[in-house]
Amino acid sequence: MYRLVCIGCGTEYSPDEIIYRCRECGHLLAVKYDLDGLNISRAEWNRRPLNLWRYRELLPVTGVPVSLQEGGTPLYHMKRLGEELGLKHLYAKHEGMNPSGSFKDRGMTVGVSMAMQLGMKTVACASTGNTSASLAAYAAKAGIPAVVLLPAGNVALGKVAQALMHGAKVIAIRDNFDRALEMVHDLCLSEGLYLLNSVNPYRLEGQKTIGFEIVDQLGDVPDRIVLPVGNAGNISAVHKGLGEFIELGFIDRMPMMTGIQAAGSQPVVEAIAGNLPEVIPFKSPETVATAIRIGAPVNAEKALRAIRETGGTAESVTDEEILAMQRDLARKEGIGVEPASAASVAGIKKLLEEGRIDPDERIVCVVTGHLLKDPETVIRQCNPPIEIDADIQSLLSVLR
Repeated sequence: MYRLVCIGCGTEYSPDEIIYRCRECGHLLAVKYDLDGLNISRAEWNRRPLNLWRYRELLPVTGVPVSLQEGGTPLYHMKRLGEELGLKHLYAKHEGMNPSGSFKDRGMTVGVSMAMQLGMKTVACASTGNTSASLAAYAAKAGIPAVVLLPAGNVALGKVAQALMHGAKVIAIRDNFDRALEMVHDLCLSEGLYLLNSVNPYRLEGQKTIGFEIVDQLGDVPDRIVLPVGNAGNISAVHKGLGEFIELGFIDRMPMMTGIQAAGSQPVVEAIAGNLPEVIPFKSPETVATAIRIGAPVNAEKALRAIRETGGTAESVTDEEILAMQRDLARKEGIGVEPASAASVAGIKKLLEEGRIDPDERIVCVVTGHLLKDPETVIRQCNPPIEIDADIQSLLSVLR
């Protein structure tokens, strides 16, 4: 029903092989399905609950999945913020409403399920936070050990707490995420652990369902889908999934895939702006948005293709712009997100101000993680609680 195919040279591999890159050319792999033989209709999907496993025919898991009821996240029409910006059709797909609080759960339910299907005994990842939290939760559900490498001092406390509480072996290295990924990749190859970073093509299969849900919730294809870009797996996955929808005849066009990065960590933005064939890594990425503080995105090749093939774009926003939009989302729409999530909406504001998007576009911004993932950043932005004596006059005095 499916196979692994190199996106560079087209070499095919058995779906049962434990492989993360093409042995012939070193390029990334993708899961390819026999769509002609797919026995499914949109009517059948529509009878099922809106969640990730609604789309099981377009996922590689053949047995009972390791699931925490992920997917089915809300799509909000941001009327107040949209009115201020001059965008009538501005939406937020809130992936922070997944079980562990981020979009990573979509990838991990498929990735850990595939680990079990392939007979793997231990799973591992490098992480800026959300991947570790999600991997730990799904490994706990599956009853297998998880190993996590983090860049010391550069992961939000809420995410570290999740990984620890779910029982993962958490190891902090005195270097950045990109080095952590190199180390865990080598560890998995040498010791037989199953790598569940987004270089694993099966993990991205779960993340592509964001695009499926957006189409089903809107009842149509949006003009533009906007995503924060760190390791670039999400934008790549959504593009791939919607391409499968087109092949199946479920939709007839592709939205403009738009990636937003932090100004201190923007290799994809620079590659798009300079029309470069590949990204030039940032050696020392820096941003308050720790979830996208990645200088050498592993899925950059796929992301550049997604943006270019759809007529999309990439843009960067400053930390100040990210934090201002995080506050606006919370106070004007009631949508609480971590800083990296706010980057997608901040990017749309910037693109609109520069005249690079049409105000009549129907735009869906994917906000990727929950507010409580990074409580320290929230507290630093807000005034502390007002402390008063326990009497009514004191209470009234601070309300007037």
